[in-house]
Amino acid sequence: MRKAIALLAAAAAVATFGVTSASAADPDAAAPEDTGQGRLAWTSCNDATTPALQCAMLEVPVDYRDPRGRKISIKLNRLPATAPKDKQQGPILLNPGGPGDSGLWMPAYISGQIPKDVASTYDWIGFDPRGTNGSDPHVICDAHYFDGERPDYQLSQGTAKAWLKKAAGYAADCAADWSWLLPHMTTVDNARDMDSIRRALGVQKINFYGGSWGTTLGSTYGQLFPSHVRRMVLDSIVGPTISWYDHNILQDKEHQRRFDAFADWAAKADSVYHLGTDAASVKKAYAQVEDALRKDPVAAAPAPGKIGPAEFEDTFYGGGYNFLRWPRMATVLSAYVTQHDTRPLSIAYNRYAAPGADDGAFPAYNAAQCTENAWPRDWEFWKKDQAKVDAVAPFYTYNNMWYNAACMFWPYQGNQAGRLKITGKGLPPVLLFQATEDAATPYEGGLAMHDALPGSKLVVQNGGSFHEILFHGNACLDDTFTAYLRDGSLPDGKGRIAKTCAPEADPAPVYVTPPPAAAKSLTAESGAARLAPTDPEAVRGVLR
Repeated sequence: MRKAIALLAAAAAVATFGVTSASAADPDAAAPEDTGQGRLAWTSCNDATTPALQCAMLEVPVDYRDPRGRKISIKLNRLPATAPKDKQQGPILLNPGGPGDSGLWMPAYISGQIPKDVASTYDWIGFDPRGTNGSDPHVICDAHYFDGERPDYQLSQGTAKAWLKKAAGYAADCAADWSWLLPHMTTVDNARDMDSIRRALGVQKINFYGGSWGTTLGSTYGQLFPSHVRRMVLDSIVGPTISWYDHNILQDKEHQRRFDAFADWAAKADSVYHLGTDAASVKKAYAQVEDALRKDPVAAAPAPGKIGPAEFEDTFYGGGYNFLRWPRMATVLSAYVTQHDTRPLSIAYNRYAAPGADDGAFPAYNAAQCTENAWPRDWEFWKKDQAKVDAVAPFYTYNNMWYNAACMFWPYQGNQAGRLKITGKGLPPVLLFQATEDAATPYEGGLAMHDALPGSKLVVQNGGSFHEILFHGNACLDDTFTAYLRDGSLPDGKGRIAKTCAPEADPAPVYVTPPPAAAKSLTAESGAARLAPTDPEAVRGVLR
C-alpha cells in the first residue's frame, strides 16, 4: 500500500476530478460523430478448439469528449457468420457482466448452444471492457489485494479497522496510478465503446446479449443509441434505477434465502453428508467450521497463503449463483466436521475463490459502481445500516460490505441522480429473462426493467435460481431465445410476465470424494477465472 500522502491525494481527487461528462453525471452529453476510434484488422486467434475465431484490437478515446486525445485499446474476437450473405443478420455483441468480466469466451460458447441454422446467421463478437483482461492497458491497482489470509469479515471479530485501512489503501493505489483512466471506466463509457465497435464493423445496427451487469450495459447502450439496436436480450437483470449500494442490500437478503435453501437441501441428505436432519444443524456446522478456521486457518495450496474465515465465506457465497455447487459445498462441511478432512475445502477454495495473479476485474468493478452513484462516505452510517441488514441476512452482509468498501473512499463519485435514466424510447422490443430466486440480480430488477422498456417481453423462470438463466439446458428458456434470434419472434403473453418457465431440479446429493493428489491437479484451476465458463459449476457474469 502507498503511504498516507496517496490517501490524501485520493481524497482530494473527489473535488478535483468529479465525474466526466461521459459518465452518469452527464449521461446525455452526445458523443461526437467522429469518435476517433481506430480500425479493425482481424487475424486468426490461433484457437485450436475454434480455428475460425478471429481476434483484433480497436483503438478508442479515453474520453469521448476529446476524440483525438489519449487512446486505449479494446480487445475483441469474432466468430464470423457462415450462412449465405442474404441470410446473415449482422453482428451480435456479447457481455457476461462483472463489471469487467471478459467476453472473449462467449462467441464460441453461446453460438454452440443454439441450432446451427440460427447461429450461422450472426457474427458473434466478444470483447474485453476497457481497462480489463486483454484490453490495453489492463488496470491493476493492487495485485495482492485478495491474497489470503485476509481479515475476518465479521464486525464481531474486531477487524473493521483493518478492513477500512485495506479499502482506503486500495482506492488510493488506484488513484495514484490510474487517475487518467478511472473516471472514464463507467457503464456509459463502455457503452460508447460498443458504438465504436459498431462503427468499426461498418454496420448501422447491432444485436446484443448481456447478462448481469451486461444488462446495465445493454440498456445503457440502448438509451444512448436506440437507432443502432436491432435486437437485444437481457438475462438476469439489474434494476435500472436502484443505486449500487441499495442493490447490494437486496443481494444480501437474496443470498440469505439461497443459503437457507442450501441448508434445507443438505439436511434432507443427512444420510450422505451427516450434518443433521434440519437446516439449523447444517448452519451450525457451517458456523463450526468458520470458527475453527478463525483459530486454525488451513493451507490453501496450491494457491498461496491460508484459508481463514474470509476465504471460507468466499468459497461458499457462489452457491447463491449456481446451485450445482451445493454437493461440493456440503462435502466441504461434512469432511471437516465428521473427519477433520480439509482436502475438500482446499479443492473448493481453489476452484471457486482463490485469487489470480492480480486483482482481476476488481478495478473495473469499482470504477463503474463507485463512480455511478453517490455512495455513503461515513463509516458510522455503514456500520449502523449494515448491522440492520446483518440482523436478517447474516450469511453474506459483511462479506458483501467489505467487498464494496472501497466506494467509501473512491475519488471519482457520481451524484444523487445516479445512473443513466432508462426510458426505452426508440428501442425495438427487447427480450428479458429473469429467475425469481436469483441472488445476484434479484427478481425486482427484471420487473423494473420491463416497466422501463415499453414493448419489452419478460420471461420469468418461476423458482429458478441460476444467475444468468440461459444455456443450462432448459428448453423453455433457450428455445425462446433462439426464436427471437431466428426471426424476432417474441412470447405473446400479456401483462408484466409474457412467459413462465419451470426451474431445473435440485442437484442429486453426492459426496464429492477428493481424487488422489487432488491439490496438485488444481494448479491450473486457481486464479481469477477459476472455473472455465463452460464448467457446470462455473459462475458467469458475477455481480457481487
